[in-house]
Amino acid sequence: MRTEQAAEATAALGAWVSEVDVTAVPEAVLDRLALVLLDVLGVTAVGATLPEQRALVAAWRAPGGPAPLIGGGRLAATDSAAWLNAMALVSLELDEGNKYAKGHPAAHGFPAVLALGAELDSTGADTAAALLAAYEVASRFGRATTLQAGAHPHGSWGVPGAAAGCARLLGLAPGAAAAAIDTAAGMAIAGHFDSATQGNPVRNAWLGASATSGLAAARMAAAGVARVTGTAALSLGTLLGSFDAAELTADLGVRWDITRGYFKRHASCSFTHPAADAVLDLRGEPGFRTEGITKIVVESHVLGAGLSGVDWSNRLSAMFSTPFVVATAALAGEVGPASVIDDPAVRALARRVRLVEAPDLTARLPDERATRVQVSFDDGATLTREVPNPVGDADHHPLTERDVLGLLTTWLPRQPALVARAAALGRELPGLPRVGAALRELADENEKELN
Repeated sequence: MRTEQAAEATAALGAWVSEVDVTAVPEAVLDRLALVLLDVLGVTAVGATLPEQRALVAAWRAPGGPAPLIGGGRLAATDSAAWLNAMALVSLELDEGNKYAKGHPAAHGFPAVLALGAELDSTGADTAAALLAAYEVASRFGRATTLQAGAHPHGSWGVPGAAAGCARLLGLAPGAAAAAIDTAAGMAIAGHFDSATQGNPVRNAWLGASATSGLAAARMAAAGVARVTGTAALSLGTLLGSFDAAELTADLGVRWDITRGYFKRHASCSFTHPAADAVLDLRGEPGFRTEGITKIVVESHVLGAGLSGVDWSNRLSAMFSTPFVVATAALAGEVGPASVIDDPAVRALARRVRLVEAPDLTARLPDERATRVQVSFDDGATLTREVPNPVGDADHHPLTERDVLGLLTTWLPRQPALVARAAALGRELPGLPRVGAALRELADENEKELN
């Protein structure tokens, strides 16, 4: 019965995906899509500047092709570009996310859609529709899936989003689009959250796998060798957690989850952001003295209460450490892609950070990801701040295009033309006759700026 319900819901999703038309999409949704696309392109370029990402590109030895390695200064074959761009996108924990999906819908689907769009030289309208399909399907699978304790959301429920977007670009009929989505739901990765907290880069590779798995699922459906059996109820449900198929079609075509996401201003796991925001706010208080801090107590919800490590070994593990993020925010005034991870002062302060779960904050999920922070000083004084959601959340201090551009310009000081072109592409996308050249221009401009 569970697979039958999942199959029925997946069939309805496939029908919706095949018919998504940007001319019928509310303007506010297209505006948000433009901003999410800007964030994806810009953050991918930031990730591509990392030495380890450049080493990865060199080791990949990807053949030339039609798709840009955004921030990498060259073109590559579709599958290689999708994988490498996805890894760059998530490597610094700066990519857009959605608290209702419990993860990152755009990161699961956009790299595959953009690479395939460049290969097909799709119309702007079709590419915009495919990106929306990728986001909405991924988000719905995220809502439908409750992963077992310890499971990381990367590369699991979001794979059907990549398949949905690619199916839309390929112009698949409803049944074939549904088959692509169903196939992708059977290609989930069982990744453990501790891989992230321990700093294992396999956590970034899960998004590369999502991109290429989505491409594969769509191609299987295009070839007529994919079926709809409701496999999500088995893979995402029986094996990885529980699955509520009704979430796949709830308010379908009416509710647009892309308008309810969040953008990041800190290079760290989103669960650490409210604590960083609270500390940055407290830094402006007259009694705040970094040299006098004796203890910092961070009360978080259950989702963030496990990020208590103080022995981070690389940037990835540091980005999943609330003590690192809080100490860095307190001492440096920002948590960015260039934040120093081996500062002795940061490590010393991090050991004085205590992270605990507060049941009253857990009860406010999912609408709020609230955090309380209390800083104690050597003179006996304390300062306390509570925030309901991180800055950048659509429900709490949402970021505008100007805000996102400001962040990207700061993170990519040598590539202003790429940032400007990414913003223009987001705004102009639905009306472009073809997208291949516009996407490839991102790599061309970046190469000029880096060389």
